[in-house]
Amino acid sequence: MRFMIIIKASQDSEAGVMPSEELLTAMGNYNEELAKAGILLAGEGLHPSSKGARVRFSGDKRSVTDGPFAETKELIAGFWLWQVKSKEEAIEWVKRCPNPMPGTEPEIEIRQVFEMEDFGAEFTPELREQEERVFGQGKKC
Repeated sequence: MRFMIIIKASQDSEAGVMPSEELLTAMGNYNEELAKAGILLAGEGLHPSSKGARVRFSGDKRSVTDGPFAETKELIAGFWLWQVKSKEEAIEWVKRCPNPMPGTEPEIEIRQVFEMEDFGAEFTPELREQEERVFGQGKKC
């Protein structure tokens, strides 16, 4: 099972405050543990929303809004993508994570990633072939 681990933004991360050397070291060590355990597929920090944009869909029309975005608690500061056996295993790994936003009470959200088999009969063999062609053999939808 794959899970996306979402690190919620804080006022500091949205202000562009960079992590300390101590936090970078702790996160580097944590990432090494994840890699050695064979569960780390990807992981990155994100620039503040002030450097981003949102595209809103309304029928055939698209409108673009540049950041920053108001609700800091709903924004993402970074993520990991993990391959684990269960949501419970993902929870146990998150509980071992260094506090990503020292001096605050951040939240880390855990969301399961859809796999091809989750889509049922609607995901035809032709769609499966297309998915594998587009994303490669290692990716599962």
